[in-house]
Amino acid sequence: MDQAFRDAIASGYTFDEPALVIGSAMHEGELVNDTRVQVALSMLNRHGLIAGATGTGKTKTLQLLAGQLSKAGVPVFAADIKGDLSGIALPGDAADPKVVERATSLAWEFEARGHPVEFLSLTGKQGAQVRATVHSFGPLLLGKVLDLNETQTSILALIFKYCDDNDLPLLDLKDLATTLKFLASDEGKPILEEYGGMSAASVGVLLRSIVVLEQEGADVFFGEPEFDVDDLLRTTPDGQGVVSILELSDVMDQPRLFSTFMLWMLAQLYESLPEVGDLPQPKLCFFFDEAHLLFDDASEALMDQVERTARLIRSKGVGIYFVTQAPTDVPASVLAQLGNRVQHALRAFTPDDADALRKTARTFPMTEFYDVEKTITSLGTGEALVTVLTPRGVPTPLAATRLLPPDSLMAQMPPDEFAATVAASTFQTKYGPTVDRDSAHERITARIAAARTAAVEAATRAGLDPTTAGGLNDMTPAQQARELARQQKAIEAAEVRAQREAERQRKADERAAVAAAKARQKSIDSALRTGGKVVTSRLGQDIVRGVFGVLFGGGKSR
Repeated sequence: MDQAFRDAIASGYTFDEPALVIGSAMHEGELVNDTRVQVALSMLNRHGLIAGATGTGKTKTLQLLAGQLSKAGVPVFAADIKGDLSGIALPGDAADPKVVERATSLAWEFEARGHPVEFLSLTGKQGAQVRATVHSFGPLLLGKVLDLNETQTSILALIFKYCDDNDLPLLDLKDLATTLKFLASDEGKPILEEYGGMSAASVGVLLRSIVVLEQEGADVFFGEPEFDVDDLLRTTPDGQGVVSILELSDVMDQPRLFSTFMLWMLAQLYESLPEVGDLPQPKLCFFFDEAHLLFDDASEALMDQVERTARLIRSKGVGIYFVTQAPTDVPASVLAQLGNRVQHALRAFTPDDADALRKTARTFPMTEFYDVEKTITSLGTGEALVTVLTPRGVPTPLAATRLLPPDSLMAQMPPDEFAATVAASTFQTKYGPTVDRDSAHERITARIAAARTAAVEAATRAGLDPTTAGGLNDMTPAQQARELARQQKAIEAAEVRAQREAERQRKADERAAVAAAKARQKSIDSALRTGGKVVTSRLGQDIVRGVFGVLFGGGKSR
């Protein structure tokens, strides 16, 4: 073997501090067993990538690293997509011929051991029930779960803002649907206008997406008690890190949901953990299996959040490891944050595969010892190209590495032991029973009922009919208000008509009275005129007779 290669491995992978052993470097068909390819514990919060084609050993690499981390006292969280990580709880088979052959070739003393494990499940069927409230999920992550576009996600953010402002806890999907229906109703539209409003079409899309999610059984993922991410940071009394495994084999048909749920866990960790800077070993290592599911069709806002989380959570003492098929599955902005790399074999069966292979080869440090493209395609199962960061932050020399066999069982845990482990977990008591406390659904429903009652009482006090032909008691408050307004308007119109009729009658009576008074006055005047004529006529006659009597002496003596 080239001595220069031996020297490069020795100088690059010899550390004066605790480290995880990955395996032995290979070159020209020989193994360098005197210097192990390893990664310092202090650098495991620098994040990493485990990549490779199906069947090349990615899951076993994850199991190898998780077991050593647990032994070193570092808690681990890992997603188990296919259900074959459960064996980490049991000791490996020291008599397995493949294990014996691998350990012998590496001059490694194999010690079988199991590790403390907690099994978690999004459905509660394969572990302690893990839930999150709709509110803590937030509009951005929930928008990805509901497969919303940016406009619809912004409307969802509007709903969250309204609930925050009005003390309406969003705990489960029922709360979200009830709030959405209320704000889209006649009562809610005036309120919603203050927040920018939303179209009926968008409301329909959101409601349909919620119904689809519920029909898929995802409603059990949202609610209380909410999972406390601090429970991921546990160690055993003897100092071993607890390995928390999220079993996902029963929800494999909902990859968008579980990948986003894992991102929620990271976001909660980032929010809850204090800044600690560089530690001798990380507080937690988080393995994100099938990571490409997170980035498929991700919005720009979501990508920004993933990149920000990966960049900043390092200082919280958390290391993130993405497990996927090719580095090209991970966006460049995130890939740039991954300093520790384990690249299993890739196969170039198609032009797209060949293109991905060339891009992958260019992501590794330059080396004079390997043709990187050729080496990647020629690696066997359990072999990988490795480069990590030294304690000084410098990438180690690229090493084609034969990996150690995991010390735990490289198979699924037997069903009876799995069931017993799940049943004995303290998490079953803490997270088992569902809690449905007073939240947005109950409060909005109560407010609508109170508004209806108040409308009926107001109608009764006003003398209006609270049980119209349409059934006022069955109407929404807005419908009640319109019906009461219609009744009030009808009453006011009737009053106006009555007032007008009374005024017309009054004026008619006045006219009749005036006419009668004029008639009476006319009669009086006529009588007076007639009487005057009579009086005048008789008096004149008397005077004439008196005058002529005096003149002619025709008057009688007395």
